[in-house]
Amino acid sequence: MKRSRKARLELTPLLDVMFLVLVFFIYCIFDMAVHRGVKVDLPDAKGVPENGERIVITIGADDSMQLNGIDTTKEDALARVMKLQAANVKLPVLISGDRKSSLGLGVELLAALKEAGVEAASIQVSGKRK
Repeated sequence: MKRSRKARLELTPLLDVMFLVLVFFIYCIFDMAVHRGVKVDLPDAKGVPENGERIVITIGADDSMQLNGIDTTKEDALARVMKLQAANVKLPVLISGDRKSSLGLGVELLAALKEAGVEAASIQVSGKRK
């Protein structure tokens, strides 16, 4: 006597494949993301990576300045950071300066931020040392 078996669909391999496809597409999306902003050749030095939200002041090779991707001047950048500090938004400030930019501008900016009471202000480096 033969028993007929019902067709059965195994879900475990199907779910494994679907999760792998999902991970593949997530990695592809991160790789294809457009990073807008000024291309900056960071100075070589060891540093500790910072995570989380922060204010980024970028100094280009021609000493042009941007605050979170928006063109600005040193005085305007300081005024905007002070407004955030006054509104009790205590975000760390990261100065990202090109190696060809003048050192004086970055140091003046860092000193002005420290003088204005910004506790967490630092200069971004590449993280590797030659």
